[in-house]
Amino acid sequence: MTTTAAHSQVLMARQPIFDCQQRVVAYELLYRNEADTEHALFNDSSATCDVILNVYTSIADNGSKKSVPAFINMTRDLLVSEDFPELPRKQIVIEVLEDIAADDEVIAAVTRLAEKGYRIALDDFVYSPEFDPLLKLAHIVKVDVLGMSPDDIARQVKLLRPFNVTLLAEKIETVEVLEHCHALGFKLFQGHFLSKPKLIKGRKLEANHANLLVLVSELQNKRTTPERLEELIIQDPVLTYKLLRIVNSAAYSLIRRVESLSEAIVLLGMDQIRSWATMIALANRTSKPEEICRSLLLRGKMCEAIARSQGCHNDSSYFMTGVLSQLHVMLDIDQKTMLEQVPLGEDIESAIKDHAGSMGDILKHVTHYEAGDWDLLPNDIDIDAYEESYRAALDWSKDAMLSMST
Repeated sequence: MTTTAAHSQVLMARQPIFDCQQRVVAYELLYRNEADTEHALFNDSSATCDVILNVYTSIADNGSKKSVPAFINMTRDLLVSEDFPELPRKQIVIEVLEDIAADDEVIAAVTRLAEKGYRIALDDFVYSPEFDPLLKLAHIVKVDVLGMSPDDIARQVKLLRPFNVTLLAEKIETVEVLEHCHALGFKLFQGHFLSKPKLIKGRKLEANHANLLVLVSELQNKRTTPERLEELIIQDPVLTYKLLRIVNSAAYSLIRRVESLSEAIVLLGMDQIRSWATMIALANRTSKPEEICRSLLLRGKMCEAIARSQGCHNDSSYFMTGVLSQLHVMLDIDQKTMLEQVPLGEDIESAIKDHAGSMGDILKHVTHYEAGDWDLLPNDIDIDAYEESYRAALDWSKDAMLSMST
């Protein structure tokens, strides 16, 4: 990122925050602005604020559009500044960073914000009595559980219990830690635990998953025919209905309604049918939270957009690489077992397994971008293309989730 444009670019991504039912209830906005590190993500333009919040906190969930709050990190300079931007109180949770000392100036600033109606969260929190004044003002306390033993986590909960705060467990990496935190009384959860299945080594796929993979495999077969796809898809009434609904949606602006699968396949083309049928089939046969499907759609669309911007001819394969990169999570098996049991194309398999080739490179960079790990991106990357593709993929994945909802 050596260009002037890259240094002036505000890079943004988002990380979901879940409730006990693993529903998305908020997003933490991850951002970096190397050219201006002392000021807010939002300036005092309400229009700019509205645009950012609409893009990054608007989602499709259970067949409807909704907006969820945004957690925003605030530096000490910003908290105590007289120029603190006017932000929508119902849509913003202000995060006080862990390296901010709880001195009189900070306590006074947080008091003013709380009195104005802002919700306050304490980030990466480890209890110490000096933070008691802030705990009395806070609504949410984020406990970094990464590296903590179960006893350490329980000890933090005990120390925080006297305060009237909602506990958020962050940096959860395993299902076991998630379940432990839930049992201790945490109400909110954040981390990469949804990216890791409940591993059962060598587990065989259940019958319904095996049937799904027959379809997924055929969709990846470059020599398959429209007739063969129709034969497989029509066995699933839900998949058939949703495909016809999508092709008849406003996105395709058709002058007449399509009533058969064969018509849909001809009109959409094989690449589009592969993409949509794979997404719907995966989403339809899993009890996983919608966020996993939404995340994979975003990743796939971003991979496709980056491939297109680099002049790659088979951009639909990049889309499928992104979508299938976490297929093992949907199936609750480890990645090695998934790759042994699912006959993916060799190029897609090597990209997923080893980040090999152009597909693997783009998948790796897109994964770093969406996680906010921008320092892991190459210095010469076209960061403007990645930022633009991420925003477009957010909007597209939201519409795709709506299209797939019954």
